[in-house]
Order: sequence, then C-alpha cells, then structure tokens
Amino acid sequence: MAINAEKLHAILDGKLKPLVKKVDEEAFYASEYLYELGKAGFFDSFHKTKEQILLDELLLVRETAKVCMTTAFCLWCHLASLTYIRQTENKALREKLLPKLENGEVLGATGLSNPMKFYADLEKLLLKAEKVDGGYIINGILPAVSNLGDNHWFGAIASLNDEQEVMVFVNTNNENIKLKEKVSFIGLNGSATYSCRFENTFVKDDFVISHNARQFADQIRPTFVLYQIPLGLGVMEASVKGIKKVSAKQKGCNSYLRVQAEDISNNIEELDQQLKKALKSMNLKEICELRLQSVYETLNATQANMLHNGSAGYIEGSVPSRILRESYFFANLTPTVRQLEKMVKHLQ
Repeated sequence: MAINAEKLHAILDGKLKPLVKKVDEEAFYASEYLYELGKAGFFDSFHKTKEQILLDELLLVRETAKVCMTTAFCLWCHLASLTYIRQTENKALREKLLPKLENGEVLGATGLSNPMKFYADLEKLLLKAEKVDGGYIINGILPAVSNLGDNHWFGAIASLNDEQEVMVFVNTNNENIKLKEKVSFIGLNGSATYSCRFENTFVKDDFVISHNARQFADQIRPTFVLYQIPLGLGVMEASVKGIKKVSAKQKGCNSYLRVQAEDISNNIEELDQQLKKALKSMNLKEICELRLQSVYETLNATQANMLHNGSAGYIEGSVPSRILRESYFFANLTPTVRQLEKMVKHLQ
C-alpha cells in the first residue's frame, strides 16, 4: 500500500514547516519530524515489496526536500542506515534494530562518506580495526557524519589490512566515540553533523554489518545513491513554486528570462521518468548518471529562481537564497559531482 499523502502533509505542516528558518539560521536539528515519520509508520517495510519500499521512501525524501532539504538530507541519512540493516546477513542485528529504526524509536546515519570515496580511489580509509576476541577494536576519525544525536546509530567501515575491511553499526552513546559538532557551513547546519573520533572503540561481533565491507558497499550503493535523487527533485519543485510566485514582478518582465518555471517542470518530468526506469533496473551506472544529471538540473533551477526573484532573493533569510545553498550542498554530497563525473566514465 502506498503512503498516506494526507497524513504525511499533516506531519510536514505541523512538525517541519514552522521550523525551516530555525533549521537554516540557527542550526536547529528537526529530529522530532523524523521520529514522527517513524511513529506514523512511514518507514515500515513489513509486507511491502522492495519496489514499494523504494517508491514510498523516495517520495518521503522528495516531499520533505520541497519544504527543507537540510531535513530531507537527514531523512536520507536515516534511510541509508535502514538500507544497511535491511540488507545485512547478520540476522540478530537485523532483528534487534530494524524494528526500532522503522518505528521511530531510534534514528540512524550513514557514516560512509569517507569509505565511498575510498572505494572510488579518492581518499584513504580513515578508520582502522583490529580483530580481538568477540569483536573489533576500532581507531581513527570520521571528519563528518550527519544526522547524529543522543542514542543515534551509524554505519562505519574500518580497514583490517590492505585487502579487507569490516563494516560495523555503532551508537553515539558509546563512551569511546567522541563527537564534535560541526556548524561552520554556509548551509545545512541543521543537519546534526559531527566529527567522530574512535578511541579504542570495542564493537561486538553482534554489531557487525558485514565482515566483507567492500562487497557489502557494492551491494547497497545503488540504493544509497538512488535515495539522493529526490533531494534534487524536491528543491527543483521549490524553485518552480518560487518562480511562479513572482511571475508578475516588474510588470511581468520575468517572462523575458531564459529559464522559466515550465522549463524546470519539464526537466522534473524527464528526471521522473528516468528515475522510474532506474528503480526497475537498479543499475549503478544508470543511477549515477541520473544523480549527476539531477545535480546540474537542480543548480540550474535554483539559479533561475534567484534571477526571477531579483534583489529580494539576496536578502538574508530569503527562501531563494536558502534553496540555492541547498543545491550547492546537493552537488557536494557524497558521491560529489566530481566523484560522479569520474564514476560514470569508469562504471560498466
């Protein structure tokens, strides 16, 4: 059964829309919105096909991004963690945490920005693991993990040696994981982003997602990237709304601008059609090409919105400037636009 749009919009109206300026200007983390989605059953995968799960959760991201892409990004982080636990072969871990992640009891995050760059041969892996009796000891620093807070869970990948990595699921309340908040961005400060220092952190075998992290990363990467595409679609739709709102400005002079709301709407429709095809095939190259296209279309849409709004868009706290900054973050979200450009050239 598809998600209840009326219920979703009621939660958006009550738990997110009133807080958007606070998220953008005061680095407020809208965690209650995410918890409410879980309590309302929007993350529930029971009795759903894989395709229906994807359709429902892609829509959740898109509708949230129309309102606030920072919070939609946090939602994407949670969905990434859900993907890890849904696909792990560790049955005990899945049975212990999947219900809690789906019913709004706890929230999750990805922790895979550095590993995804590592597997694309862009960075060194920053965490190191040592096998010990009953689990692993992990050391190192992850520079940025988003959607974190009290009693949040996130995935992490650490190298055992030059040929093997392990993927684990850890909790922010672990006393051997030190968190330091990062709020120096020009946008997305409400994303609850922290650097995470692992100091001889013991992780039991019970919380190992995969002993073959490289293979598991390949397995979840298509879903990981696919869930990002509606971030851009939501921002594009917000841009269309912004352009239409000022169409009569200066006696309709905006009609002479090269990019109009209709052009962006047509691009959204085209991306929509491609997204439906990608959802059927789950081909990584196809998904990455679509993700890359969505970046450029989102940047184009938010720039057009700024031009249509004129000087009003440059006022501090304006909606056009917020969604413009959101689009720049979308371009820099792992896999970043430059990583995607490399990937689509090398993927088969």
